Formats: sequence, structure tokens, C-alpha cells
Amino acid sequence: MLIALALVLLAGCARQGSGPEEGSHGEPGSSVPAAFGDLGPVCGKGAPTESSARGVTADAITVGVFTDLGFTKNTEYVDASEVFAKWCNEHGGIAGREIRLNIRDTRLTEVRQRMRESCRDDFAIVGGMAGLDSLGVKDRLSCLLPSFPAQIAQPGSIAADLEVSAAPTALPRHDLETGFRQWLVEEGYPESKSAIGMVDGDSPITKVFADKAQESLESLGATVVYRDRYPIAGVADWTPYAYAIKDKQVRGLIFNGEPAQLPKLEEALTAIGYRPDWIDAKNNNYTESFLKAAGRSIEFQNNVIDLYGVAPFEKADSVPALRQFQDMFARYAPDAEMSLPQVRSISAWLLFARSAAECGDHLTRRCLYEHAVAETAWTGGGLQAPVDLSDREEPVHCFNVERATPAGWVPVDLGTGTSLYRCGVRHYRFQKDYGAPMTLADVGKSMTDLN
Repeated sequence: MLIALALVLLAGCARQGSGPEEGSHGEPGSSVPAAFGDLGPVCGKGAPTESSARGVTADAITVGVFTDLGFTKNTEYVDASEVFAKWCNEHGGIAGREIRLNIRDTRLTEVRQRMRESCRDDFAIVGGMAGLDSLGVKDRLSCLLPSFPAQIAQPGSIAADLEVSAAPTALPRHDLETGFRQWLVEEGYPESKSAIGMVDGDSPITKVFADKAQESLESLGATVVYRDRYPIAGVADWTPYAYAIKDKQVRGLIFNGEPAQLPKLEEALTAIGYRPDWIDAKNNNYTESFLKAAGRSIEFQNNVIDLYGVAPFEKADSVPALRQFQDMFARYAPDAEMSLPQVRSISAWLLFARSAAECGDHLTRRCLYEHAVAETAWTGGGLQAPVDLSDREEPVHCFNVERATPAGWVPVDLGTGTSLYRCGVRHYRFQKDYGAPMTLADVGKSMTDLN
């Protein structure tokens, strides 16, 4: 059962591995500027006097970081949060208040227990993720606790009240991957439109991801000719799946499952000499480890992914904010691996720190939240495409595509010139009901209760 539930951690979101061609522009011990990207100084000295809210004193702000570390053994959210806190505190903290972290390890299933602890002690939740995040939303809203997650996973949590996603990984009622899917079947590989295949891990959670993908593709006139499931623990021999894909003459293949399984499927496809026009590997495979595990298939198969409008690691030399992100890790966590979710985590931390600093001495949850959702073109200082945080339905309208090659991951030319992203996307609105975000009204609260 735990394996089945864990699949939510993997569908559509990078979860592990170092950043492709990430490099390091800083050295351990070298200074990192107080200004971040085009945001200017985010952290700095001050002389606060008030203990203005739970988790806030005149000296410090106590913040919770959710993680499934005890289950996944993946430290990426803890690493990113510690890097940010060390950087910010070194430069004076948030308007003079030191950031103090409470690591809330859910061990996957203990979300409610950790949320109740966070309600008791923390000012806000920032920079992390729980794969079963919807389990804690009711408690979080009941105690009026704001959340700035690095990623969100489940219906109920996606766009829930008092939750601000600096870099959205899902939308409540729209398909975040509309632009990517449209590019695949209408521009990049139009002949694939009549023959889409899907391979999904056998889990109710993954089924929702796959159902959404099929509905969105069919709205574009695409035809799903093959859809199969595999046991999420993996299979000993992927050859039968490979032959089924070949028999159906699948031209575009979507894999919704555990990252380590896709290279095995691709090896089986490569072994029988079958190559779809494209394979949507999902950005959970935007890692060096995927390139290595896929072996000869990297050259034979055509793996593409959607980064949802986050700057790719290989563009660090031309994206100052991404270069500074790498410098921060080089100074404060030189042995940690960098990943795409950590870029989102740092963006969440920057939003939190900037919003909190704007509140000055009288820092309250209401002030924090209102400043955050007033951002209508948030880029994390240049880490991502603009996000309108005042729009809970469609906050981001940009996407960017990467392709796996023997030389590493490379950006796909979307005809945008020097821009990293293609923008102006209007996301498909799902006609089926996949679950609604939880609201304050669901727990008998309203915004007037937030103080």
C-alpha cells in the first residue's frame, strides 16, 4: 500500500538527482550577495521589537518545512531550505529576524501529525512538499496556517486556501501541460496525433494523472490507441509492453510512473527496434541519473519533457538568478545534489521572505499572505516564467521543453528567439470532476479570521 501511495511523489515532478550540467560557479566559503536576481536585497538587518504572531518573536521567525524524508530518503527540500536560511541569516535575516527551521518529516503517511505540530509552533510552512499533502489541509486551514510549498500533489491541496505556489506544478481545474501537449501533437510531431499511447503505474492516484492527460489530449483531437498499467513495484520483463506499443503503432508515448522504470521500458523498445516519434518522460526524469540509466536508448529514443516554465540548469550562464542559486549551494551545501524541485523551493522561500519583510515589525499571517498574493508577475528573481499569484485558476501561461541527448539535456527551440519560454498559453479546463481545492469555508472559517 505504501508503494502505491508513494507514486504520487513521482508523477510529473522531479524528485531526485543532480541538476543536468549544473556545474558550480561559487566555491565553498565564498560570499554570495544579499541581492537575489532582479529582486534586489531580500534579506537584511533590522531592529524588530514585536512578538506579533505565533512563531514570530522580536528575534526570530519559526517556519515548518514538510518532507517525506523518512520514506523517500530524499533530502532535497531540507537541503534547499537550509541553504536559503543560512544565506538569509548571514545577511541579517528577514528584516532582522533570524529564520529558524522545524523539519516536519511525515514519513509519507504522518501528514496530519506533522501538521498539528506545525499549527502549534510555526508561523508558516515554506519550501517543502508532502506527497499525501491533502491529508493535512483540513488541519492547516483550521489553524489558519499559510503554506508556500515547493510543490503540490493532490486534489484538495492544489490551490487550497492560504496556499501560495510560487512555481505551480498543478492547477485545480485546468491542465498545466496544455501548451506542451499542443506543441507535441500540432507542431512538433503532428503525425503522432492519431496514435497516442500511455503506460501508467497501477495506482488510483496515478490513474487521475493519466485520466487528466487523456482528456486534455482528446480535447486537442488526439486519439489514445493504447493504454496499459504496470505493477508499481516494477516488472521483470518490459518486452511484452514494448511489443504491445509496437503492435498498436504508438507514435507518442506518455509514461506516468516511477522514474527508474522508464529506462527499462525504453531498453525493451530499443531492443526490438521500435521508436515512437516522442516519449514524454515527465520532468521527474530531468536528471543525470536518467541519462545514465537509459544508456543507448538516449540516442535511439526521443525523450522530451515540460519544465512548466522553470529555467533549465544548462542555461545558468545566461540566467543570473540560476547562477546565484548554484552559488548558494556551493557555499552552504557543497555536497548536496541540486534538483528542479529545489529551484521551486528557493522561489517559494524568496516569496515568503520578501512578503514577510514588507510587513516590517508587525509581521502577521494576514499581512504575509496579502503581500504574497499581490504579486502578479512573480519570477523568483529570474528563476522562472512570470506567475500571477493573484489568479488561483491559471497563474502561469508559459512552458519550456527539454530533450534528452547523449550530450545531456538541451532546450527545444520553440520559436521564441532569446526567450526561455513560450507564453500566452490558455490552459484546457477539465470537464470531468477530479476534486476541488479545500477552502476556509470547508472548516467553518473565513479570511476575516486570519490575523
